[in-house]
Amino acid sequence: MKLLMERASCYNRVMIQDIEPKVFYNQYEPVSPRPGDPVFVFMQKQVMAVRKPDSIVEFPTAGEFIRRGLKENLQYLFRIDDKPYFLFLPDMYAGSAGRDLPAFADQYEFIPLTEVRKTSDMAEMFACMTGFHLHTWYDKNRFCGRCGKPLTHSSAERMLRCSACGNMVFPMIAPAVIVGVTNGEQLLMTKYAGRAYTGWALIAGFCEIGERVEDTVRREVLEEAGVHVKNLRYVDSQPWGVDSNLLIGMFCEVDGDTHIHMDREELSRAVWVDRADVPDMKDNHSLTGYMIELFRTGREQEQV
Repeated sequence: MKLLMERASCYNRVMIQDIEPKVFYNQYEPVSPRPGDPVFVFMQKQVMAVRKPDSIVEFPTAGEFIRRGLKENLQYLFRIDDKPYFLFLPDMYAGSAGRDLPAFADQYEFIPLTEVRKTSDMAEMFACMTGFHLHTWYDKNRFCGRCGKPLTHSSAERMLRCSACGNMVFPMIAPAVIVGVTNGEQLLMTKYAGRAYTGWALIAGFCEIGERVEDTVRREVLEEAGVHVKNLRYVDSQPWGVDSNLLIGMFCEVDGDTHIHMDREELSRAVWVDRADVPDMKDNHSLTGYMIELFRTGREQEQV
């Protein structure tokens, strides 16, 4: 952990997972919730919470569920230091089929995850985003994909088991790339088409079956921008995302023709931006924002 702290500090990296000196423990622990433990209730890409001053969001606590006989609906997720986090499961693995949101839900609002990412508490932000990753896994694995029978949770590890055929299901992690394509003093910047997020981004995409990460980079840049690249360099990774992904950041250089042939189904904009005109992304807290900041401040060649 000390090495990670020094590394993040050296490069002024502030991404959501940079919660040091707090420590994230992701191993499964079959512990019972305490009244004050935070609970995540997700609906689509929103989470139940209340907004507080100074860009703080506050999540429901386990006591509110326990008092209403919903303790068995609380699934342990992970802990940060000694603080455990739980997920509310309305009708999965808890023996309470048919239950909807708890009765006190009207005391809260459902806040988009993009808004939670603006909170000033980095640890809570990371916990929420990682909790959403696990929520997606639980939500998509109610029944066995082999025989269709209900899945039950292992008491010893984060794994779902089918008692009928013995199938074991573990959390899904989807590798994907974020690519900073450079052309001397220019960076290839994009904006997505048809998405809620309308800010600046970089070329991105998921790894295909049998494909190396480096080949994913080359393919995605060619598909979305119509240019070839060379001199690929690893930058960093991001272990959270709303699509169950593990993002791998790479810088590379344009190889040959710099004319952009944009994929209009994926992107609404794809342009070369001069270094002096690259927007300030210090408060973005994502791998995309971090890489854009590296280029903006002339540090994209640093070995990180």
